Amino acid sequence: MQILIILVIVFGILVLLALALSVKVVKQYEQGVLFRFGRLAGTRAPGLRFIIPVVDVLHRVSLRVVTMPIQSQGIITRDNVSVDVSAVAYYRVVDAVKSVVAVENVQAAINQIAQTTLRKVVGQHTLDETLSETDRINLVIRQILDVTTVEWGVQVTLVELKDIQLPETMKRAMARQAEAEREKRAKIISAEGESLAAAALGDASDTMMAHPLALQLRNLQSLVEIGVDKNTTVVFPAPLMSTIGELGSFLARETTAAAPPAVAAPPPADTRRAETPLRPAGDMPGSAA
Repeated sequence: MQILIILVIVFGILVLLALALSVKVVKQYEQGVLFRFGRLAGTRAPGLRFIIPVVDVLHRVSLRVVTMPIQSQGIITRDNVSVDVSAVAYYRVVDAVKSVVAVENVQAAINQIAQTTLRKVVGQHTLDETLSETDRINLVIRQILDVTTVEWGVQVTLVELKDIQLPETMKRAMARQAEAEREKRAKIISAEGESLAAAALGDASDTMMAHPLALQLRNLQSLVEIGVDKNTTVVFPAPLMSTIGELGSFLARETTAAAPPAVAAPPPADTRRAETPLRPAGDMPGSAA
């Protein structure tokens, strides 16, 4: 009787163990790849799945996007500058069967191919291109990885250069270059400002030459600006007196031009009487000789 109870207990344990080995749960973001006696038997969708213990083997493959950092690589650019470049890649499995059958460890394989591709692509560009054209470099790396990983059932969705470490000497040289570029732009802007100011002053001088009163008003404005400080010193511009004389001449010319023309007076009449010459009495007509 005791032997029967022991056999029942052992049989129950074996049943529970077999049931535990045969029941598998495939999560929503996973897909199961089933092998039976070492041969591919298809895939299993998410949910509760039963397999035959010892006979079947179920590999669960995640279909989520995986973030894979690419460790820093020492790279010599095309213009012989040594830089350390690190990146990050994003990929996801699109074919669970290929990711299990075609490659032993898909994550390690993608990591290695990403490192070599990063070194090759960045080495084909100069330092300036690496710093300014990162978007194009990222696109080239992703395209190369897609061609290789499509046979593994993996799609690389994004590759981004994360960090570019430059030598200290190169950093100082780039800082001097940037400073020189800023000084050049500052000088150009200053020269353009001087040119515009000179043109404006030329126009103002032409206006003042045509209207001397404008120069006098400008001098008075300068005196007002000086008087704001409430000082007792009064400064007269040097050409003030000559300007006053020119102002007087200008006003005289304006007055003469504005006056109506004078009417010419008629010549005076000749009031002198005509003098008749005196004749002798004997010469008178009708007089007796």
